[in-house]
Amino acid sequence: MSDPTHDHTDFIHSEEFLHGLMRRQLKLSIACALAFLLLLFGLPLMNYLAPDVMAQRVGGFTLTWLILGVLFFPYVWIIARLFINRSIALETAEVVHAAEGNKRQS
Repeated sequence: MSDPTHDHTDFIHSEEFLHGLMRRQLKLSIACALAFLLLLFGLPLMNYLAPDVMAQRVGGFTLTWLILGVLFFPYVWIIARLFINRSIALETAEVVHAAEGNKRQS
């Protein structure tokens, strides 16, 4: 015999919920990837288009080496931290949304 409390599908397991969650996660992933690719391809492009600017000395380094050797690693850490924080916030919002959806179906 079926249990009457499980006759409806949980909202959290519904196609609507999962597609919405995956869509928001994809947007977040693309935004973080674009931020990374901006620096990855922007640095060589700036060296090609503005070699005099990139050869300027800042703190004992050329601007190119300052960005590549000193600032690149913290930049990647910042992107990762933002991704993690926003991902956690996204999941928290989805839990609240799912709980509301389950209440409506009950």
